[in-house]
Amino acid sequence: MSQPLYPIGIQTFSDIIENGYIYVDKTEYITKLLSSGKYYFLSRPRRFGKSLLISTLEEVFRGNRDLFNGLYISNTDYDWAAHVVLHLDFSGTNCTNPDSVVNKLHSSVSRWEQYLNMSVSESSIEQRFRNVIQCAHEKSGRQVVILIDEYDKPLLETVDNPELQNTFRTQLRAFYGNLKNQDKHIRFAMLTGVTKFGHLSIFSDLNNLQDISMLEEFAGICGVTNDELYNYFDKGISTLAQRRGMTKEEAYEQLRLNYDGYRFSPLGGPDIYNPFSLLNCLKTSWIRDYWFQTGTPTFLIKLIMSRQIELRSLDSLKTPMQSVENVSYDLKSSLIPVLYQAGYLTIRDYDPITDLLTLAFPNREVQRGFLISLMNLYVPSDNDSAFSIAKFYEDVQQGDADSFMTRLQSLFADFNYEAFNRINLEQHYQDITYLVFKLLGFLIHVEYKTASGRMNMLVKNDRYIFVFEFKLNSTAENALHQIDEKGYMLPFKADNRKLVKIGANFSDKTRNLDSWIVEEV
Repeated sequence: MSQPLYPIGIQTFSDIIENGYIYVDKTEYITKLLSSGKYYFLSRPRRFGKSLLISTLEEVFRGNRDLFNGLYISNTDYDWAAHVVLHLDFSGTNCTNPDSVVNKLHSSVSRWEQYLNMSVSESSIEQRFRNVIQCAHEKSGRQVVILIDEYDKPLLETVDNPELQNTFRTQLRAFYGNLKNQDKHIRFAMLTGVTKFGHLSIFSDLNNLQDISMLEEFAGICGVTNDELYNYFDKGISTLAQRRGMTKEEAYEQLRLNYDGYRFSPLGGPDIYNPFSLLNCLKTSWIRDYWFQTGTPTFLIKLIMSRQIELRSLDSLKTPMQSVENVSYDLKSSLIPVLYQAGYLTIRDYDPITDLLTLAFPNREVQRGFLISLMNLYVPSDNDSAFSIAKFYEDVQQGDADSFMTRLQSLFADFNYEAFNRINLEQHYQDITYLVFKLLGFLIHVEYKTASGRMNMLVKNDRYIFVFEFKLNSTAENALHQIDEKGYMLPFKADNRKLVKIGANFSDKTRNLDSWIVEEV
């Protein structure tokens, strides 16, 4: 029996349908769009299906009904009238010089002018776009459809070049302005991107756009819901389970832990699986970190380090909902909303009284990939294998805390000096130790509260419980004394696992561990 065809990297709706690839039917959402409005904006992380959504809309508005046989929209009363569709896609644009955006716009407008048999005028690019919209309406007798994919790519690529970003912003603002001032000629318009840029004047002129990014009814418009996983991919999951020696239930659970967890509406709606990682996993029957490998966010990671964000706080961050709805990608703005819209954090909870969102890593793939990228930034790429996570893992599994601390000391010695949090060194040391343990996959509690105090770090595995207390410019003896004085070990006396306490001291002169004491209880 033939295996399912997974449309990995295929973003053209007609190719998927005509060549027998699995298509997760999203046309019910499209039907809602058509019946409830005219101008839309959608933000989703990269590789989440935005381009496929735009391609599907294009085929709907071109009236290609045969492509939709058996899909939800084919059973509705949609009229399938053919419209002129102006599709602009920035995804392949190399935005490295001031002419990049204008050249892209010129190429697209010229193509539309040729299609409509229009003469090329000497007008500005935004005026020529306006003429195209009007001419298309006049010649076809129907209003025009405008679809703009990855509208924000020129702005994302110039976050570290404010002058060039401002140039692109001015050019795009004038061009996109036609989505409002040509209303009588437009049947439907949609912009997609990773980010809804705030404070950049583009959206101030496009206040007619309805932002559906966080609406509950459109939460599943991109990606794969749990119901869709069972309905479309059960056969592939059976194959995954068989090849990897798991039950089907275990395979579903592994997919959930690694690729599920995205939540795009604070009010509810389904959790969403990352479609790119899911399809790659089912194609290869191999659970790996596919999404993160396609675009390590080095720029974001460097910004995190420069802002001195506590690494351990990424497990649970609170932020006003308004902050994630309009983001400013620059060197002075908060990174929390940037991490949300880019897909590295997602909504875990929402408090309607305070209007605060709690954000966290969505799943293992994102958390693991993000932390590995941080580690690679901290440590030179040619570091010795003795510093690898595998070696730390062996130390902890064997209960060899002394070897672990020796290895950690060597790791700090090899760190890039620029990677150090020189504002709060004690936090920095705790963050890196936390990073190592997180990558090891152990259960970790930072600043763990007891009745008598708060220990720096608690680490558990199936054989050991480790209690860490770190000091800065003090002594390991003082750190160990605090563990005893505060009774940090008392809550675990009845536990059958071996109890180990570690007192350690860091020196800001050497920027490293200078002493530690390990004692079994």
